[in-house]
Amino acid sequence: MKNQNLKSSSPSGKIIGRESEKEILEEITESNKAEFIAVYGRRRVGKTYLIKNFIDSTPCVFFHVTGIQNGSLHEQLEEFAKQIGNTFFYQGASLAPKKRWRDAFEDLTQAIAKMPRDKKVVLFFDELPWMATPRSRLLIALELYWNRYWSFEPQIKLIVCGSSTSWIIDKIINNKGGLHNRVTRTIHLKPFLLNETKHFLNEHHIHLESKQILDLYTVFGGVPLYWSFIRKGRSAHQCIDELCFQHSGALIKEFGRLFESLFEDPKPYTDLIRIIAHNRYGIGQADLISKSKLPDGGSTIHRLYQLEEAGFITNLVPYGHKDRGIYYVIDDEYSLFYLQWIEPNLRMIAKKTNNKGFWLSLSQRPAWKSWAGLSFESICYKHIDQIRVALKLDPGSIAGTWRYRPRSKTGEDGAQIDLLFDRPDGSITICEIKCSDSPFTIDKTYAQALLKKMEIFRKQTRTKKQLFLAMVTTFGLKPTMYSEEIVTNQVTLEDLFKEV
Repeated sequence: MKNQNLKSSSPSGKIIGRESEKEILEEITESNKAEFIAVYGRRRVGKTYLIKNFIDSTPCVFFHVTGIQNGSLHEQLEEFAKQIGNTFFYQGASLAPKKRWRDAFEDLTQAIAKMPRDKKVVLFFDELPWMATPRSRLLIALELYWNRYWSFEPQIKLIVCGSSTSWIIDKIINNKGGLHNRVTRTIHLKPFLLNETKHFLNEHHIHLESKQILDLYTVFGGVPLYWSFIRKGRSAHQCIDELCFQHSGALIKEFGRLFESLFEDPKPYTDLIRIIAHNRYGIGQADLISKSKLPDGGSTIHRLYQLEEAGFITNLVPYGHKDRGIYYVIDDEYSLFYLQWIEPNLRMIAKKTNNKGFWLSLSQRPAWKSWAGLSFESICYKHIDQIRVALKLDPGSIAGTWRYRPRSKTGEDGAQIDLLFDRPDGSITICEIKCSDSPFTIDKTYAQALLKKMEIFRKQTRTKKQLFLAMVTTFGLKPTMYSEEIVTNQVTLEDLFKEV
Protein backbone atom coordinates (compact mmCIF):
# COMPACT_ATOMS: atom_id res chain seq x y z
CA MET A 1 0.00 0.00 0.00
CA LYS A 2 1.40 3.37 -0.94
CA ASN A 3 1.85 5.77 1.98
CA GLN A 4 0.37 9.14 1.10
CA ASN A 5 2.79 10.95 3.41
CA LEU A 6 5.95 9.46 1.91
CA LYS A 7 7.77 12.61 0.83
CA SER A 8 9.38 13.08 -2.55
CA SER A 9 12.41 15.19 -3.41
CA SER A 10 10.32 18.06 -4.76
CA PRO A 11 10.15 20.90 -2.22
CA SER A 12 6.85 22.71 -1.78
CA GLY A 13 8.53 25.99 -0.87
CA LYS A 14 11.95 27.58 -1.07
CA ILE A 15 13.82 28.20 2.19
CA ILE A 16 15.60 31.56 2.31
CA GLY A 17 18.86 31.56 4.25
CA ARG A 18 18.83 29.29 7.31
CA GLU A 19 21.98 27.53 6.08
CA SER A 20 23.20 26.30 9.48
CA GLU A 21 19.69 25.19 10.42
CA LYS A 22 19.34 23.23 7.19
CA GLU A 23 22.68 21.55 7.86
CA ILE A 24 21.44 20.40 11.27
CA LEU A 25 18.19 19.06 9.81
CA GLU A 26 20.08 17.26 7.07
CA GLU A 27 22.41 15.67 9.61
CA ILE A 28 19.63 14.40 11.85
CA THR A 29 17.47 13.05 9.01
CA GLU A 30 20.44 11.14 7.62
CA SER A 31 21.77 9.86 10.94
CA ASN A 32 21.58 6.20 11.90
CA LYS A 33 20.19 6.78 15.36
CA ALA A 34 17.05 8.19 16.96
CA GLU A 35 17.11 11.97 17.20
CA PHE A 36 15.27 14.41 19.47
CA ILE A 37 15.40 18.00 18.21
CA ALA A 38 14.02 21.08 19.97
CA VAL A 39 13.23 24.10 17.78
CA TYR A 40 12.36 27.46 19.29
CA GLY A 41 12.20 31.11 18.36
CA ARG A 42 10.01 34.19 18.24
CA ARG A 43 6.45 33.75 17.00
CA ARG A 44 6.09 34.41 13.23
CA VAL A 45 9.79 33.79 12.63
CA GLY A 46 9.21 30.80 10.34
CA LYS A 47 9.81 27.70 12.49
CA THR A 48 6.98 25.66 10.99
CA TYR A 49 7.83 26.83 7.47
CA LEU A 50 11.45 25.74 7.87
CA ILE A 51 10.65 22.28 9.23
CA LYS A 52 7.77 21.52 6.90
CA ASN A 53 9.47 22.65 3.71
CA PHE A 54 12.75 20.96 4.56
CA ILE A 55 11.07 17.66 5.42
CA ASP A 56 8.90 17.92 2.30
CA SER A 57 12.12 17.52 0.29
CA THR A 58 13.25 14.53 2.34
CA PRO A 59 12.23 10.93 1.63
CA CYS A 60 10.48 9.99 4.86
CA VAL A 61 7.16 9.41 6.57
CA PHE A 62 6.18 12.79 7.99
CA PHE A 63 3.80 12.96 10.97
CA HIS A 64 2.93 16.60 11.62
CA VAL A 65 0.53 17.63 14.38
CA THR A 66 -0.02 21.17 15.62
CA GLY A 67 -1.24 22.15 19.07
CA ILE A 68 -4.50 24.09 19.22
CA GLN A 69 -4.25 27.44 20.99
CA ASN A 70 -6.54 27.39 24.05
CA GLY A 71 -7.78 23.95 22.98
CA SER A 72 -9.02 21.45 25.54
CA LEU A 73 -7.33 18.12 26.22
CA HIS A 74 -10.05 16.38 24.21
CA GLU A 75 -9.55 18.71 21.24
CA GLN A 76 -5.77 18.18 21.30
CA LEU A 77 -6.13 14.39 21.43
CA GLU A 78 -8.79 14.45 18.71
CA GLU A 79 -6.43 16.35 16.38
CA PHE A 80 -3.60 13.95 17.26
CA ALA A 81 -5.70 10.94 16.33
CA LYS A 82 -6.82 12.61 13.10
CA GLN A 83 -3.22 13.19 12.01
CA ILE A 84 -2.26 9.58 12.79
CA GLY A 85 -5.02 8.55 10.40
CA ASN A 86 -3.93 11.05 7.75
CA THR A 87 -0.28 10.01 7.96
CA PHE A 88 -0.20 6.27 8.51
CA PHE A 89 -3.46 5.01 7.04
CA TYR A 90 -4.48 5.11 3.40
CA GLN A 91 -6.91 7.96 2.58
CA GLY A 92 -6.88 9.14 6.18
CA ALA A 93 -8.83 6.33 7.83
CA SER A 94 -10.42 7.57 11.03
CA LEU A 95 -8.90 6.68 14.39
CA ALA A 96 -10.84 7.03 17.63
CA PRO A 97 -9.19 9.65 19.89
CA LYS A 98 -7.94 8.46 23.25
CA LYS A 99 -8.58 10.08 26.60
CA ARG A 100 -4.97 10.42 27.69
CA TRP A 101 -1.62 11.11 26.02
CA ARG A 102 -0.11 7.81 27.08
CA ASP A 103 -2.68 5.92 25.00
CA ALA A 104 -2.38 8.38 22.11
CA PHE A 105 1.39 7.80 21.98
CA GLU A 106 0.75 4.05 22.05
CA ASP A 107 -1.43 4.43 18.92
CA LEU A 108 1.39 6.39 17.28
CA THR A 109 3.97 3.77 18.28
CA GLN A 110 1.85 0.97 16.85
CA ALA A 111 1.40 2.91 13.59
CA ILE A 112 5.17 3.45 13.29
CA ALA A 113 5.75 -0.27 13.85
CA LYS A 114 3.81 -1.02 10.64
CA MET A 115 6.19 1.13 8.56
CA PRO A 116 9.14 -0.42 6.67
CA ARG A 117 12.19 -0.45 8.93
CA ASP A 118 14.31 1.34 6.34
CA LYS A 119 11.96 4.35 6.13
CA LYS A 120 12.80 7.38 8.26
CA VAL A 121 9.83 8.57 10.34
CA VAL A 122 9.83 12.27 11.30
CA LEU A 123 7.49 13.16 14.16
CA PHE A 124 6.88 16.91 14.24
CA PHE A 125 5.00 18.13 17.33
CA ASP A 126 4.36 21.75 16.39
CA GLU A 127 3.39 24.25 19.13
CA LEU A 128 3.94 21.59 21.78
CA PRO A 129 3.27 24.07 24.64
CA TRP A 130 -0.33 24.43 23.40
CA MET A 131 -0.72 20.65 23.40
CA ALA A 132 0.45 20.43 27.02
CA THR A 133 -2.81 21.61 28.59
CA PRO A 134 -3.05 21.82 32.41
CA ARG A 135 -3.12 18.39 34.10
CA SER A 136 -2.79 16.68 30.70
CA ARG A 137 0.39 14.82 31.79
CA LEU A 138 1.69 15.14 28.23
CA LEU A 139 5.31 15.55 29.32
CA ILE A 140 5.12 12.46 31.51
CA ALA A 141 3.81 10.46 28.57
CA LEU A 142 6.46 11.92 26.26
CA GLU A 143 9.19 11.00 28.74
CA LEU A 144 7.87 7.43 28.92
CA TYR A 145 7.61 6.83 25.19
CA TRP A 146 10.89 8.49 24.28
CA ASN A 147 12.87 6.69 26.96
CA ARG A 148 11.22 3.29 26.62
CA TYR A 149 10.42 3.06 22.91
CA TRP A 150 11.28 5.82 20.42
CA SER A 151 14.88 6.42 21.48
CA PHE A 152 15.70 2.82 20.52
CA GLU A 153 14.34 3.16 16.99
CA PRO A 154 16.98 4.61 14.59
CA GLN A 155 14.28 5.45 12.05
CA ILE A 156 12.53 7.91 14.42
CA LYS A 157 13.38 11.62 14.35
CA LEU A 158 11.34 13.60 16.88
CA ILE A 159 11.11 17.38 16.40
CA VAL A 160 9.32 19.50 19.00
CA CYS A 161 8.66 23.15 18.36
CA GLY A 162 7.06 26.10 20.11
CA SER A 163 6.83 29.87 20.06
CA SER A 164 6.78 29.89 23.85
CA THR A 165 10.54 29.84 23.87
CA SER A 166 10.98 29.76 27.64
CA TRP A 167 8.64 26.74 27.85
CA ILE A 168 10.68 24.80 25.30
CA ILE A 169 13.91 25.69 27.11
CA ASP A 170 12.62 24.98 30.63
CA LYS A 171 10.44 21.94 29.96
CA ILE A 172 12.35 20.24 27.14
CA ILE A 173 15.96 21.41 26.71
CA ASN A 174 16.70 21.96 30.43
CA ASN A 175 14.27 19.35 31.72
CA LYS A 176 15.26 18.12 35.18
CA GLY A 177 13.17 14.94 35.01
CA GLY A 178 12.87 12.04 32.62
CA LEU A 179 13.83 14.14 29.57
CA HIS A 180 17.07 15.37 31.14
CA ASN A 181 19.81 15.37 28.48
CA ARG A 182 17.55 13.60 25.99
CA VAL A 183 17.55 16.39 23.38
CA THR A 184 20.21 15.58 20.78
CA ARG A 185 20.14 18.89 18.85
CA THR A 186 18.62 22.35 19.28
CA ILE A 187 17.74 25.00 16.72
CA HIS A 188 17.20 28.59 17.81
CA LEU A 189 15.59 30.20 14.79
CA LYS A 190 16.21 33.93 14.74
CA PRO A 191 14.71 36.71 12.59
CA PHE A 192 16.28 37.47 9.21
CA LEU A 193 19.28 39.74 8.99
CA LEU A 194 19.31 42.45 6.31
CA ASN A 195 20.93 40.30 3.63
CA GLU A 196 18.39 37.49 4.18
CA THR A 197 15.56 40.03 4.08
CA LYS A 198 16.77 41.38 0.75
CA HIS A 199 17.05 37.84 -0.60
CA PHE A 200 13.50 37.13 0.59
CA LEU A 201 12.17 40.20 -1.23
CA ASN A 202 14.07 39.37 -4.41
CA GLU A 203 12.58 35.86 -4.42
CA HIS A 204 9.18 37.54 -4.45
CA HIS A 205 10.30 39.82 -7.31
CA ILE A 206 10.35 42.88 -5.06
CA HIS A 207 13.47 44.95 -5.61
CA LEU A 208 14.08 47.80 -3.17
CA GLU A 209 17.14 49.93 -2.48
CA SER A 210 19.03 49.29 0.76
CA LYS A 211 17.73 52.42 2.49
CA GLN A 212 14.13 51.46 1.65
CA ILE A 213 14.72 48.01 3.16
CA LEU A 214 16.31 49.62 6.22
CA ASP A 215 13.25 51.85 6.72
CA LEU A 216 11.00 48.80 6.58
CA TYR A 217 13.31 46.77 8.82
CA THR A 218 12.97 49.53 11.41
CA VAL A 219 9.28 48.59 11.62
CA PHE A 220 9.17 44.87 10.84
CA GLY A 221 12.55 43.65 12.03
CA GLY A 222 13.52 40.38 10.39
CA VAL A 223 10.18 38.60 10.87
CA PRO A 224 9.45 36.76 7.60
CA LEU A 225 5.67 36.81 7.96
CA TYR A 226 5.61 40.62 8.13
CA TRP A 227 7.76 40.87 5.00
CA SER A 228 5.36 38.56 3.17
CA PHE A 229 2.77 41.36 3.39
CA ILE A 230 4.93 43.71 1.29
CA ARG A 231 3.43 44.36 -2.12
CA LYS A 232 5.37 44.90 -5.29
CA GLY A 233 5.66 48.44 -6.62
CA ARG A 234 5.25 50.20 -3.27
CA SER A 235 7.77 52.35 -1.42
CA ALA A 236 8.70 51.79 2.22
CA HIS A 237 6.42 54.63 3.31
CA GLN A 238 3.50 53.22 1.35
CA CYS A 239 3.99 49.75 2.80
CA ILE A 240 4.15 51.04 6.39
CA ASP A 241 1.12 53.21 5.76
CA GLU A 242 -0.86 50.30 4.34
CA LEU A 243 0.02 47.71 6.98
CA CYS A 244 0.15 49.82 10.13
CA PHE A 245 -2.17 52.79 9.67
CA GLN A 246 -4.97 51.76 7.35
CA HIS A 247 -8.24 50.58 8.89
CA SER A 248 -7.69 46.95 7.81
CA GLY A 249 -3.89 46.94 8.15
CA ALA A 250 -2.47 43.47 8.80
CA LEU A 251 -0.22 44.62 11.66
CA ILE A 252 -2.52 46.95 13.58
CA LYS A 253 -3.63 44.26 16.08
CA GLU A 254 -0.54 42.08 15.90
CA PHE A 255 0.92 43.26 19.23
CA GLY A 256 -1.99 41.97 21.28
CA ARG A 257 -2.14 38.70 19.36
CA LEU A 258 1.56 38.08 19.93
CA PHE A 259 1.44 38.27 23.70
CA GLU A 260 -1.91 36.53 24.06
CA SER A 261 -0.54 33.57 22.12
CA LEU A 262 2.57 33.31 24.30
CA PHE A 263 1.39 33.99 27.85
CA GLU A 264 -1.72 32.97 29.79
CA ASP A 265 -1.70 36.35 31.53
CA PRO A 266 -0.04 38.76 29.07
CA LYS A 267 -0.55 41.98 31.09
CA PRO A 268 2.56 41.76 33.35
CA TYR A 269 4.67 41.10 30.24
CA THR A 270 3.25 43.98 28.24
CA ASP A 271 3.62 46.24 31.30
CA LEU A 272 7.34 45.45 31.37
CA ILE A 273 7.65 45.93 27.61
CA ARG A 274 5.97 49.35 27.79
CA ILE A 275 8.31 50.60 30.50
CA ILE A 276 11.40 49.41 28.64
CA ALA A 277 10.07 50.96 25.42
CA HIS A 278 9.85 54.36 27.10
CA ASN A 279 13.56 54.14 27.91
CA ARG A 280 15.15 53.83 24.48
CA TYR A 281 18.67 53.89 25.88
CA GLY A 282 17.80 51.10 28.28
CA ILE A 283 16.62 50.82 31.87
CA GLY A 284 18.32 49.15 34.80
CA GLN A 285 16.78 46.01 36.23
CA ALA A 286 16.07 47.45 39.69
CA ASP A 287 14.57 50.63 38.23
CA LEU A 288 12.45 48.60 35.83
CA ILE A 289 11.02 46.38 38.56
CA SER A 290 10.31 49.41 40.73
CA LYS A 291 8.44 51.24 37.99
CA SER A 292 6.47 48.15 36.98
CA LYS A 293 5.12 47.74 40.53
CA LEU A 294 5.44 44.00 40.04
CA PRO A 295 6.79 41.78 42.85
CA ASP A 296 10.46 42.41 43.56
CA GLY A 297 11.47 38.79 43.33
CA GLY A 298 11.96 35.69 41.25
CA SER A 299 8.64 35.88 39.40
CA THR A 300 9.43 39.22 37.75
CA ILE A 301 13.01 38.18 36.98
CA HIS A 302 11.59 35.06 35.35
CA ARG A 303 9.20 37.14 33.26
CA LEU A 304 12.13 39.19 32.01
CA TYR A 305 13.94 35.97 31.19
CA GLN A 306 10.88 34.76 29.25
CA LEU A 307 10.66 38.03 27.30
CA GLU A 308 14.34 37.81 26.49
CA GLU A 309 14.16 34.20 25.33
CA ALA A 310 11.11 35.05 23.20
CA GLY A 311 13.16 37.70 21.39
CA PHE A 312 11.39 40.83 22.64
CA ILE A 313 14.09 42.29 24.88
CA THR A 314 17.80 41.86 25.51
CA ASN A 315 19.97 42.62 28.51
CA LEU A 316 23.24 44.47 28.18
CA VAL A 317 26.14 44.76 30.57
CA PRO A 318 28.18 47.90 29.85
CA TYR A 319 31.92 47.57 29.27
CA GLY A 320 33.78 47.41 32.56
CA HIS A 321 30.70 46.46 34.64
CA LYS A 322 30.61 42.67 34.59
CA ASP A 323 29.05 42.32 38.04
CA ARG A 324 26.67 45.27 38.03
CA GLY A 325 24.93 47.68 35.73
CA ILE A 326 22.71 45.24 33.79
CA TYR A 327 20.00 47.00 31.81
CA TYR A 328 17.34 46.06 29.30
CA VAL A 329 16.43 47.35 25.85
CA ILE A 330 13.70 46.35 23.39
CA ASP A 331 15.06 43.92 20.81
CA ASP A 332 11.89 43.55 18.71
CA GLU A 333 11.45 46.31 16.13
CA TYR A 334 7.73 45.75 15.60
CA SER A 335 6.86 45.92 19.31
CA LEU A 336 8.81 49.13 19.70
CA PHE A 337 7.22 50.70 16.64
CA TYR A 338 3.74 49.63 17.70
CA LEU A 339 4.00 51.19 21.16
CA GLN A 340 5.44 54.47 19.92
CA TRP A 341 3.61 55.05 16.64
CA ILE A 342 0.65 52.71 16.11
CA GLU A 343 -0.96 52.48 19.55
CA PRO A 344 -1.24 56.26 20.13
CA ASN A 345 -3.16 56.51 16.84
CA LEU A 346 -5.49 53.52 17.22
CA ARG A 347 -8.63 55.62 17.77
CA MET A 348 -7.99 57.64 14.65
CA ILE A 349 -7.25 54.49 12.65
CA ALA A 350 -10.48 52.86 13.86
CA LYS A 351 -12.63 55.89 12.97
CA LYS A 352 -11.39 56.41 9.44
CA THR A 353 -11.64 53.84 6.69
CA ASN A 354 -9.11 55.70 4.56
CA ASN A 355 -5.93 57.06 6.13
CA LYS A 356 -3.73 57.00 3.05
CA GLY A 357 -0.70 59.21 3.43
CA PHE A 358 -0.97 59.33 7.23
CA TRP A 359 2.42 57.73 7.81
CA LEU A 360 4.15 59.96 5.29
CA SER A 361 2.92 62.92 7.33
CA LEU A 362 4.04 61.41 10.65
CA SER A 363 7.46 60.48 9.33
CA GLN A 364 8.29 64.10 8.49
CA ARG A 365 8.32 65.03 12.15
CA PRO A 366 11.64 65.52 13.98
CA ALA A 367 10.57 62.80 16.44
CA TRP A 368 10.77 60.22 13.65
CA LYS A 369 14.27 61.30 12.64
CA SER A 370 15.41 60.77 16.21
CA TRP A 371 13.54 57.48 16.38
CA ALA A 372 15.09 56.23 13.13
CA GLY A 373 18.55 57.03 14.47
CA LEU A 374 18.03 54.99 17.62
CA SER A 375 16.52 52.13 15.62
CA PHE A 376 19.55 52.10 13.32
CA GLU A 377 21.72 51.64 16.40
CA SER A 378 19.61 48.66 17.46
CA ILE A 379 19.84 47.14 13.99
CA CYS A 380 23.62 47.57 14.04
CA TYR A 381 23.79 45.49 17.24
CA LYS A 382 22.21 42.63 15.29
CA HIS A 383 24.84 42.95 12.58
CA ILE A 384 27.92 42.92 14.79
CA ASP A 385 29.61 40.29 12.63
CA GLN A 386 29.18 42.42 9.51
CA ILE A 387 30.61 45.46 11.29
CA ARG A 388 33.53 43.49 12.66
CA VAL A 389 34.39 42.20 9.18
CA ALA A 390 34.03 45.67 7.61
CA LEU A 391 36.43 47.07 10.21
CA LYS A 392 38.84 44.18 9.57
CA LEU A 393 38.93 43.32 13.26
CA ASP A 394 40.13 40.06 14.77
CA PRO A 395 37.25 37.58 15.38
CA GLY A 396 38.29 37.61 19.03
CA SER A 397 37.29 41.26 19.39
CA ILE A 398 34.53 41.52 21.99
CA ALA A 399 31.62 43.83 21.18
CA GLY A 400 29.99 45.91 23.88
CA THR A 401 28.49 49.25 24.85
CA TRP A 402 29.42 51.80 27.49
CA ARG A 403 27.86 54.69 29.30
CA TYR A 404 28.73 56.95 32.18
CA ARG A 405 26.17 58.79 34.24
CA PRO A 406 27.85 61.02 36.82
CA ARG A 407 26.26 61.49 40.19
CA SER A 408 24.21 64.61 40.56
CA LYS A 409 25.95 67.85 41.55
CA THR A 410 29.38 66.56 40.60
CA GLY A 411 29.58 68.86 37.61
CA GLU A 412 31.00 66.06 35.48
CA ASP A 413 29.88 65.33 31.95
CA GLY A 414 28.27 62.01 31.12
CA ALA A 415 28.91 60.02 27.96
CA GLN A 416 27.48 57.08 26.04
CA ILE A 417 29.25 54.93 23.46
CA ASP A 418 26.99 53.22 20.97
CA LEU A 419 29.29 50.31 20.25
CA LEU A 420 32.86 49.32 20.95
CA PHE A 421 35.16 46.42 20.20
CA ASP A 422 37.65 45.37 22.86
CA ARG A 423 40.41 43.94 20.69
CA PRO A 424 43.00 41.28 21.57
CA ASP A 425 45.79 43.49 20.18
CA GLY A 426 45.70 45.94 23.08
CA SER A 427 43.31 48.36 21.35
CA ILE A 428 39.68 49.40 21.55
CA THR A 429 37.68 50.57 18.53
CA ILE A 430 34.94 52.98 19.55
CA CYS A 431 32.06 53.17 17.07
CA GLU A 432 29.79 56.17 16.61
CA ILE A 433 26.54 55.23 14.83
CA LYS A 434 24.64 57.79 12.75
CA CYS A 435 21.63 57.41 10.47
CA SER A 436 21.03 60.06 7.82
CA ASP A 437 19.59 60.44 4.32
CA SER A 438 22.91 61.62 2.87
CA PRO A 439 26.63 61.41 3.68
CA PHE A 440 27.13 62.46 7.31
CA THR A 441 29.16 65.59 8.04
CA ILE A 442 31.49 65.90 11.01
CA ASP A 443 31.96 69.57 11.77
CA LYS A 444 34.15 71.20 14.39
CA THR A 445 31.53 71.05 17.16
CA TYR A 446 30.72 67.41 16.55
CA ALA A 447 34.40 66.48 16.34
CA GLN A 448 35.02 68.11 19.71
CA ALA A 449 32.08 66.15 21.19
CA LEU A 450 33.51 62.88 19.89
CA LEU A 451 36.95 63.61 21.32
CA LYS A 452 35.37 64.59 24.65
CA LYS A 453 33.48 61.30 24.73
CA MET A 454 36.67 59.33 24.19
CA GLU A 455 38.41 61.35 26.89
CA ILE A 456 35.63 60.55 29.40
CA PHE A 457 35.79 56.87 28.44
CA ARG A 458 39.54 56.72 29.00
CA LYS A 459 39.30 58.51 32.33
CA GLN A 460 36.39 56.53 33.76
CA THR A 461 37.53 53.10 32.57
CA ARG A 462 41.20 53.85 33.31
CA THR A 463 42.11 51.91 30.21
CA LYS A 464 45.66 52.02 28.91
CA LYS A 465 44.68 50.59 25.55
CA GLN A 466 44.99 52.41 22.24
CA LEU A 467 41.68 54.01 21.23
CA PHE A 468 40.49 54.18 17.63
CA LEU A 469 37.34 55.89 16.36
CA ALA A 470 35.16 54.36 13.65
CA MET A 471 31.94 55.73 12.13
CA VAL A 472 28.99 53.51 11.22
CA THR A 473 26.67 55.46 8.91
CA THR A 474 24.02 54.84 6.29
CA PHE A 475 25.74 56.67 3.41
CA GLY A 476 29.28 57.20 4.63
CA LEU A 477 31.02 60.44 5.59
CA LYS A 478 31.36 63.69 3.73
CA PRO A 479 35.12 64.34 3.76
CA THR A 480 36.10 67.20 6.05
CA MET A 481 39.30 68.15 7.83
CA TYR A 482 37.78 66.83 11.04
CA SER A 483 36.72 63.44 9.67
CA GLU A 484 40.16 62.99 8.16
CA GLU A 485 41.78 63.83 11.47
CA ILE A 486 39.87 61.71 14.00
CA VAL A 487 38.12 58.86 12.12
CA THR A 488 40.23 55.79 11.40
CA ASN A 489 37.61 53.49 9.80
CA GLN A 490 34.13 53.59 8.29
CA VAL A 491 31.21 51.18 7.95
CA THR A 492 28.20 51.93 5.72
CA LEU A 493 24.74 50.49 5.32
CA GLU A 494 25.91 48.40 2.38
CA ASP A 495 28.38 46.64 4.69
CA LEU A 496 25.49 45.54 6.89
CA PHE A 497 23.87 43.78 3.91
CA LYS A 498 26.91 41.60 3.25
CA GLU A 499 27.00 37.90 4.09
CA VAL A 500 29.70 36.83 6.55
